[in-house]
Amino acid sequence: MESQAFMSNQRFSGKTVVVTGSGTGIGQAIARKFAEQGANIVIMGRRKEPLDQASKILNEIITSAGSKGRVVAFPGVDVADESGINSMFDGVKQQLGRVDIIVNNAGVSGPVKTFTNASVKEFRDAVAIHLTGTFWTSASGLSAMEKGGKLITIATFFTEENRYEQRPYRFRTPYTAAQGAKNRLAEALAWELAERGIRSISTNPGPVHSDRIYKTVYPKAAAEFLRIGGYPGLSSVEVEMVTAGALPLLGEPEDAVAAGVRQVALEIASSRGQVSDDIKSKLEQTVSGSLAKIQEIAEKIQNNTSKMIVDGEFLTQEDVAEMVMNLCDEKISKLINGRVIPNDRVFYPVKPIVGTAVNGPDRPDLAGKVLVLTTSSSSPKDVSRIKKMAQSMQSSGAKQVIVLTSSQNDLPEYKDFHSHAIDLLDEGSIRRIFNTAKTKFGQIDAVIHFTGDYDYNVSLSSLSRKQWDSLVENFIYIPGLVTKEAVNAMAPAGAVEEPSKYKDSKGMVVIVGPDAPVGKKISGTIRARSDVFRGALRPYTATVNQELNDVLGSRIRLYLVLAGNSEGSEPDAESLVNSVSNLAAGVAQKGNEAIFYLDESRK
Repeated sequence: MESQAFMSNQRFSGKTVVVTGSGTGIGQAIARKFAEQGANIVIMGRRKEPLDQASKILNEIITSAGSKGRVVAFPGVDVADESGINSMFDGVKQQLGRVDIIVNNAGVSGPVKTFTNASVKEFRDAVAIHLTGTFWTSASGLSAMEKGGKLITIATFFTEENRYEQRPYRFRTPYTAAQGAKNRLAEALAWELAERGIRSISTNPGPVHSDRIYKTVYPKAAAEFLRIGGYPGLSSVEVEMVTAGALPLLGEPEDAVAAGVRQVALEIASSRGQVSDDIKSKLEQTVSGSLAKIQEIAEKIQNNTSKMIVDGEFLTQEDVAEMVMNLCDEKISKLINGRVIPNDRVFYPVKPIVGTAVNGPDRPDLAGKVLVLTTSSSSPKDVSRIKKMAQSMQSSGAKQVIVLTSSQNDLPEYKDFHSHAIDLLDEGSIRRIFNTAKTKFGQIDAVIHFTGDYDYNVSLSSLSRKQWDSLVENFIYIPGLVTKEAVNAMAPAGAVEEPSKYKDSKGMVVIVGPDAPVGKKISGTIRARSDVFRGALRPYTATVNQELNDVLGSRIRLYLVLAGNSEGSEPDAESLVNSVSNLAAGVAQKGNEAIFYLDESRK
């Protein structure tokens, strides 16, 4: 009788909880908390060993709690892997019947670098795990969910809990883009799944005591500061060699660190063609000193962050687990369904960067400017906009207007301009065309990219994986790649390897993102869907500008223009053309505003 009474007090007895990225860290802490409360626990991750250890811990907790809960582990499953996730949920249905709660927790630090220095693969991998992993785990998991199911998404406080307060997270552009979209995705799923009785909530923990933040994020950020700022005796490229070879050894035994330092010193000496014992010995001292400096900067970052918290304390992993479990409570989840719940406690001051108008003349002077317009959209609306903008720029005296489209079939539309069809997902193609434009016409002054829209009437939760991947490519990967290559084309040659060369370089990049939905009566579902990829581009824009200005000291700016308004009226095409032309002319360069809702301004 006592055992039955104890089990009845377990809040999640009989429920099945799937926790992604649950072998270690926050994910394991969440799994432990639900195990204490009687749930069946499904854990998954890429590595088998941590899952084996986690399974052992969870089974011990279940035995101690006297519950009937079970632990089912799926090793070798990456949340970004479509077939792996599908197979996992098939297995869960066979073994446990249904899924009651999915906690989207899996994540990686991603590249902790300036966006100009991060590889395309690093960018894509970070977005694939954080955003696509969250989407597909949720979408695939719905097949195993019934009324009362809950989706809990863990995002980050360095993003946009509030659409109008952008929190840049330097060195983390793919991370902030993915996290911003995750918050908006969680909102959209709540609207879409309401009729099925399934709830969706996002939560944004702040800094959490974990190995990732102490051994990965902070040290990598510190190393990037050192790469940009310089260290005596090492070039920026050599600082990167220290980061790759010796930084992962911080916290290891002294002999392991010393061996790593010797190896990096040898690699640097070899790259210089100077491998004498005396030079290697001096380089060992230099590498060791740079490693100590990285650690010093990392500790400073940590201390500065803690000072923005009222009690100076980061959350523990158990704090986050407790919060997640409480969000799954039936009464609480009903009250906050569709919301983004902050739990960061960080007082983070930010500059207001959202505006509603670009002030400037009706016909800005573009004399002598070399302007590049790129687009991944073939819609008649966007083709018309681009042609109108190109014509206006030519008539305003631009030296050269170049139109780059991703579709060969659209080239006849742009026959009156210097135009090419290129693969906007291919880094090499974009780089070559920008370099060719520089060689032929001179320094590129502005690049304007049009993303086009997507169909807001189509349910996100019903999308195939191929359809979702296409959206991510169009609204995150392509704008990110165009921005990176445009900035590097505007900077002096060799700036990627020697970041000091970015200082005082000039130029403009403007992303014209998806429009707001149009109509007399727009449902909350439509509004939420339309904001998912706007939610990626806003924090991305904020972070890129912080890196360009505060870190690299350049005078290049990224602007995001979002047409349409909250009332559902048609965007003003003339206002869009004039506003983007003024941005290209440098009219708005002195202000803080970087994100513009043009059709929200009063006429």
